[in-house]
Amino acid sequence: MYRDPIGHRIKTINNLMRKTMDKKTGQRPDRVTLMHCWIIGFVQDREDSGLDTFPKDIEKEFKEVIGNRIQQHIQVEYVYQEITHIPSGCSVPEGRVKPWGTGQAILACKGIVNEPFVIINADDYYGKVAFKKLHDFLIEDSHRNSEFTMAMAGFILKNTLSDNGTVTRGICVEDEAGYLHRVIETKGIIRNNQGTIDCDTEESKDIIQENNRVSMNMWAGYPCFIDYLENGFKEFLLDDSGDELTKEYLLPIIVDQLIKTNRASVKVLETTDKWFGVTYPEDKQIVQDSIHELIEQGIYPEKLWK
Repeated sequence: MYRDPIGHRIKTINNLMRKTMDKKTGQRPDRVTLMHCWIIGFVQDREDSGLDTFPKDIEKEFKEVIGNRIQQHIQVEYVYQEITHIPSGCSVPEGRVKPWGTGQAILACKGIVNEPFVIINADDYYGKVAFKKLHDFLIEDSHRNSEFTMAMAGFILKNTLSDNGTVTRGICVEDEAGYLHRVIETKGIIRNNQGTIDCDTEESKDIIQENNRVSMNMWAGYPCFIDYLENGFKEFLLDDSGDELTKEYLLPIIVDQLIKTNRASVKVLETTDKWFGVTYPEDKQIVQDSIHELIEQGIYPEKLWK
């Protein structure tokens, strides 16, 4: 668990919401009301555990290190993704050890999140611009032109690469109006010795370039989408296709299906901020150095929580 990056992200959200609401209302709101859209973060466990959820066995440590400090400034709620949290009429297959993917993780928020929301990986740093653009999108109603209106942050590929090996990224294919047409999961992305971008996915080799917009799992949506996830989850579980021990109810696949059936529109909002996270162990020092550089530049204070 990398304390500084997580702490800085939360502070970014806090400052951003205050600035936006001050501009719109002309007054400083109470800290508890700053979050008029939700930030839903996935805290991922270590890869060797095989889990992709926030396990209850780290709840105490998480609250001591991060949660108890954050809740002094913004409203915080915890929900837990459990393998046994499934609809009536369904059962957990014998031998299944992992929960059911990111779609089920969002569904765990039902009843808690009843407002517009943003979904992030809580162990990634996204920068301020993406949060502001998604926030502004969510509070503007004029763009709600489909059954499920959503947005995603489109990061520039070159700002998401690792110096320590290849990465997998979702390359965005958009229409002329900047709405998402599809996401191509592209593996083995790396900058070669000539300075250009290579990848292992055949479908992407002719289109990949350093300025491609890519998805880093930062989405914005409305509560009706959570209701849809609830209905779709039961259908997913009752579907006999796929390995019942490993199949996952994944958010990108769900969104892609809604786009293909013309039920969802997803606006791609470009952000030029540099993303960083820990793909390889060697990335940890780079992330820590990057955070300290932001502090030296005055973007964040040295002491976040007093």
